[in-house]
Amino acid sequence: MLTVLAPAKINLTLEVLGERPDGFHEIRSVIQTINLCDSLHFRLSHNIELSCDAPGFIPEESLVSRATGLLQQATGCSKGAVIEISKRIPLASGLGGDSSDAAAILHGLNRLWQLGLSLPKLLELVPRLGSDVAFFLYGGTALVEGRGERVTPLPPLPHRWVVLLMPPVPTMPRKTQQLYASLKPKHYTQGEVTDRFVALLTGRSLKGRGIEGERLVSNVFNVFDEVSLDSFVGLGEYREQFLKAGASSVHLAGSGPALFTLVKDKAQAEELYRHLQQQGFESYLTDTSAAIRQVE
Repeated sequence: MLTVLAPAKINLTLEVLGERPDGFHEIRSVIQTINLCDSLHFRLSHNIELSCDAPGFIPEESLVSRATGLLQQATGCSKGAVIEISKRIPLASGLGGDSSDAAAILHGLNRLWQLGLSLPKLLELVPRLGSDVAFFLYGGTALVEGRGERVTPLPPLPHRWVVLLMPPVPTMPRKTQQLYASLKPKHYTQGEVTDRFVALLTGRSLKGRGIEGERLVSNVFNVFDEVSLDSFVGLGEYREQFLKAGASSVHLAGSGPALFTLVKDKAQAEELYRHLQQQGFESYLTDTSAAIRQVE
């Protein structure tokens, strides 16, 4: 059996530069994978069989099914596979679980079926799946531009612990589209926040343990931090609870509603996580990671 881990992500920066002629938005973002992972288990079969252990997740209606069918169609491969998904990434959280699973499908089936497709070949399939899938084919730390299809790997972020809070706020249909629609011209930027973050990350003096690492954390930015408070009922209250629990700064994960904070010290991160757990919040303690890993 082949196992591929599909990591969640957080946006270290997320800027919207404006609307595009195709109706989408131009973004500029630094994205980081974290060690909160779904596990996808593959074994050869005559047919395609998809299953998942998470209530409410229907593989046939997800990017997982689309990625499987697309790879078969693009390669003419007639092999099948039994694919079992063990979910740890919360559904519809802004942490990119569905897109990461789709990238894991491409990686896993490419290996299981011995297709030998290069990364550039896999990336050619991504526009027919979704904007975040391209990033997850790389993993680690990367600059993402356009609709999300242009990915430039970056030096690793200095290691940080990540504490996540999943607020029990009402589910919003077509969440990402609604958040983009709520943006006004005043929310658009020119990419300067991301440029500054990339400059700090790639600076020669950055060793990962000094003040430069803290400067990076202080430059975390998400354009949806502000508008999300009006979009998710009660989100502001949970953000305040997160801060009261000891987080120095709290940001929305992608399009939310998950919230996160970055912590340098492990003991401090563990204490914050315990505090949230004691209050009964759905929370997670993890850390920043590199690329998708495969395990036989």
